[in-house]
Amino acid sequence: MASPTSPLRRITRASLARFAYNGDGTSSNETTTTPDIEDIMPPLTTQTAASTRKRKRAALVSSGQFPKLTKVKTEEAGPATTVQISIPPRRARKPARKTLDPSTGAGTIAPPSDWEELYDTAKEMRLSGAAMNAAVDTMGCERLALPTASPRDQRFHTLVALMLSSQTKDTTNAVVMRRLQTELPPHEEGAPPGLNLENMLAVEPERLNELIWAVGFHNNKTKYLKQAAVILRDQWKGDIPDSIEGLVSLPGVGPKMAHLCLSSAWGRTEGIGVDVHVHRITNLWGWHKTKTPEETRLALQSWLPRDRWREINWLLVGLGQTVCAPVGRKCGDCELGLQGLCKAADRGKVIQGRKSREAIAEADGDAKIAKLEDVKVEAVAGSLDDVAGVEVKEEIEDESIRPTRRRGKMS
Repeated sequence: MASPTSPLRRITRASLARFAYNGDGTSSNETTTTPDIEDIMPPLTTQTAASTRKRKRAALVSSGQFPKLTKVKTEEAGPATTVQISIPPRRARKPARKTLDPSTGAGTIAPPSDWEELYDTAKEMRLSGAAMNAAVDTMGCERLALPTASPRDQRFHTLVALMLSSQTKDTTNAVVMRRLQTELPPHEEGAPPGLNLENMLAVEPERLNELIWAVGFHNNKTKYLKQAAVILRDQWKGDIPDSIEGLVSLPGVGPKMAHLCLSSAWGRTEGIGVDVHVHRITNLWGWHKTKTPEETRLALQSWLPRDRWREINWLLVGLGQTVCAPVGRKCGDCELGLQGLCKAADRGKVIQGRKSREAIAEADGDAKIAKLEDVKVEAVAGSLDDVAGVEVKEEIEDESIRPTRRRGKMS
């Protein structure tokens, strides 16, 4: 017989189990299960001894009793902070749509919903917010004419600036215009240099191309400027056309340039000057679904009040140059995104922008509280000094009038 300290073999234990005493009176032929050494653990299954280990393991896995291994990210414990960020839902905006009057059958264009709130918010940004001080405010085409030139030459400056502006940044366009206004050779000896029709007619194309090389498509624009100068001399008495039809007849001048030129040079607004910024941003806002700037112009003119036709170009060009750029839009700095007015705002940037504003507001609030506490401390310190001076004075006065105690004699 094996020693008590040696483990029993499985076959021996199973054989002896048949002869074990059964206290409940059942037949000795029934088999009792004896746990294996590796099974002396809390019971994990109800399988009988007749089941093999392979079946036991399969049953355990299928029953889901083995704990699943999951990765737990641990972080150092710190003070619990709760940040609540209210995200206003994006508003459902209806684009401009055509409606029919049942009584007359006439069609009218209903403007997009909440367009005025969106427009006014963007205007506030342009005047005193994140979109102020755009390049168009100081270097736009309507601001590049020399104030010392004659009215006719000023109109010619505006036309040339617009013809050079396509596919060119305002900063670059302003530099090229200054070169033309100072370096364009005079048409005859003794005449002043600078930008005017006579000097444009006389300059050699190669020299003109050298002066405007920094703008986009300068080779084509050199040809357009020379051809337009001839047309102005022969058909418009040396001045620029005073109508949209006359302006678009010039080479290199499209509807956008024509409307901007007529508005800036002649002071007449007969349409909206729609460039890439106006076209892109109004589609982002959901005002319409247009594919070209000309479609956008017609769509806007169908419902936008006429007194906004000139302003909207300045408004959206500046917004596109500062905040709503074609690449890298600053939705976290844009009031339209922060207020839930822009349907195309980047939600991640908006949330980050709100967090930054809350942190700044909290820091400003703490600074104000600290300043107020400093003022209170100074006031309290000053009052304590006054009180201390009064008490000391009173003590001195009391000591001066206090009677002297005489020492009594001992009996």
